[in-house]
This record gives sequence, C-alpha cells and structure tokens, in this order.
Amino acid sequence: MSDGHAVERKLTKDEIEEIRQKTKHFMDELVYPNEVQYEHCSDDEREALIKSLQAKTKAAGMWAPHLPAAAGGMGIGFMPYVYMNEIIGRSWMAPRVFGSQAPDSGNAEILWQFGTPELQEKWMKPLVNGDIRSCFSMTEPEVSGADPTGLRTTAVRDGDEWVIRGHKWFTSGAVGASFAIVMCVTQPDQPPHRRMSQIVVPTDTPGFQIVREIPVMGSTEGSHCEIRYVNVRVPVTNLLGEDGGGFRIAQRRLGPGRIHHCMRWLGQMQRAFEIMCEYALKREVYGSTLAEKQTVQNWIADSYVQIQAARLLTLNAAAKIDTGDEARVEISAIKFFGAQVLHDVIDRAIQVHGARGVSGDTPLEGMYRLARGARIYDGPDETHRMVVSRRILQSFKAGLGWDFGV
Repeated sequence: MSDGHAVERKLTKDEIEEIRQKTKHFMDELVYPNEVQYEHCSDDEREALIKSLQAKTKAAGMWAPHLPAAAGGMGIGFMPYVYMNEIIGRSWMAPRVFGSQAPDSGNAEILWQFGTPELQEKWMKPLVNGDIRSCFSMTEPEVSGADPTGLRTTAVRDGDEWVIRGHKWFTSGAVGASFAIVMCVTQPDQPPHRRMSQIVVPTDTPGFQIVREIPVMGSTEGSHCEIRYVNVRVPVTNLLGEDGGGFRIAQRRLGPGRIHHCMRWLGQMQRAFEIMCEYALKREVYGSTLAEKQTVQNWIADSYVQIQAARLLTLNAAAKIDTGDEARVEISAIKFFGAQVLHDVIDRAIQVHGARGVSGDTPLEGMYRLARGARIYDGPDETHRMVVSRRILQSFKAGLGWDFGV
C-alpha cells in the first residue's frame, strides 16, 4: 500500500497564483452560471450537467487537486490545494465539478494512503475518475459524535470475513454510493484509541440497509442517511491499514480535512461579503443607500476584520500541517472560530437584503443553511474549545506558555 507521502515538486508562488487565477476563471465561466440551472433540473439532467462540467475540468488539467499525480490527481501538493479551496468553496456546486467533493475526496485519500493495491484498483481508481461515488459511515445515533471512542458498531472476524453489525446515521452521500468506509470496533479489549478499524463495505452487500435520508435544515440533498449493518459480510482484505488503526486513519483524514473545510468556508464568507457590499451600495432606504447607514457600515467593517482574521488563522494552521506538525490547537481554533464567522457574515448579508435575503433570488439562504451545520460536523464548537483550552493549560503547566506560533 502507498504511504501517501511521495514528495512532489513544491510549486512557486507564481505557479500557485496561476492555479488560483485559472480556478477563478473556471468558476466565472462554468460554475456560477450553471448554479441556477442545476437547481431547476431533473435528477438526470443534473447528473448530465455535472458530467459535462467534469469533462471540462479534466480537459483543463484541474481534476482531483487533493491527490498526487500517481493517484490520478493534479499533484500540486497540500498548500496549493489549500489556496485553491478558497475559490472552490465559493460555490456548493464546485467541489463536485473539480472532483474534490466530500466524502469522496477523503475516502480517496485514505484508500491511497492505507488501501491495498487491490482495494485501490477496485475502488479508488473509479472513485477518483468520477465513475462511482462513496460514503463515510462513522457517526451513530446512540452515542455522542463528540466522543468517537464510544462507537458501538462491531466487526467480528469469522474465517476470511468480517461480520459487521451496527447502526449509523449522517452517513453522507450514501444514496447512489458504490461503497462505504465504515468505522467499527474490531479490538474491544484494547485501549479506546486502539479499538477501531476502518473497513470498505460495498453498498450492494446483503445486510447494508439504508433506513432513510435524514432531512437537514429541510433538505435531503446531501443524502445524509441512517444505515443499519445487519450481519454484513466482507472479506478481511477490505481492512484499511492495520487492525485497530482506525483512529490513526481518522486523524490523518480529519486534520487536513478541517483545513480544507475552513478554506472553503472562507470562499463562502467572501462571496456573501461581496454580495452584501454590492447590494448596500445600490439599495436606497429613507433617502440614502444602505451603505450610508452606520449600522450597515459597522456590519461591513466587522465582517472584513473577521474574514481576514479567520483567513490568517487558517493559513497559519495549514502551514504548520505542511511541515508535519499536528497543529491540534490551531486546527481546533479555526474550526470553531471559522464556523462562527461563516455564520455571522452570511447572517449580516441576509439582513442587509431584507426579505430578498431569505428568498431563493440570491445564494444567501442556501449558504445560511449550510453554515449552521458547520458548527456541529467534524466536531461541535464546544469540543474544539475544550481541546484548545486543555492544550494551552497543559502547556502552561509544563512551563512552556502558549506561544504555539514559534
């Protein structure tokens, strides 16, 4: 299996800027103009539209920016992809157009890093190419998602097979997925962080049962599904990495993944900010534009400062990860701070627009629905605040202070 760390040539600042400009051009020409059309298409028409845009992305050499060239991606490395995500994140539609949508992108990354050559050939290659989709099955309704050591789904070895039994929900992208990567207990007698493993489960396996699509803020668009695993049997070779290594794999996935989430949130904030400023300059109320009202000016100033602060915090965390640092404090900090800024900026933009802001005439109402979930998924705000405070206090207790920037 690949270690996922083949070193590729570091891109220069000019090369990164060239990729950013190319991404911006692609968004302007092909993504934004098709957002409204996508909303009014049938399911078959939507899929055809996405496939046509994906073909253009591939032809432009911008497909799968999250992966090295050996895995079928752009091979641009971590930091260039971080900067690219700031632009891709401006549209909910763009990640799929660029072949970097969750959970497929994370699943492809861990298959590349921890999958056997057979698993990579059977599942990773068609996934990376966009021929199939996948889902990631971790969260359970009976236990808190903030403490994954309590997960109850089990996989018991029976000869050359794993027998999986359990109950999951918020398995995003499950409808239409060809396989799931399932987090389950395989070593119940080991310490908490050595009990879990991740196993590939084809969704056509007997016993894989989609109970329902869970409506999220009134929408089932993301196929966030409740699933039961009823004596699901898969080969023991479907194990990713080592038995009991599930948490290690999850950390390798979630740390960089949170950076990418936060960079995409920045794109959403920036787009909402631009929409707010442009509307404030032209909308007249009581004899003057909204831009001349002190309250609106304060909202614009506060939004600008918060966006810039979130961006610098996120880039700092990304730079530390790029050097091999776990950056646990920095990642948790940007997760709860970025989620709050995302919500607040979009909320202000909606308020400036009045009734128009909660209608479908702007992207804002859809952005707002997605923003509220950001404070929960990948760990609720409260958990990340706890991580930050505990690690800072541990550092002080050791006489090291809090200067994590050095």
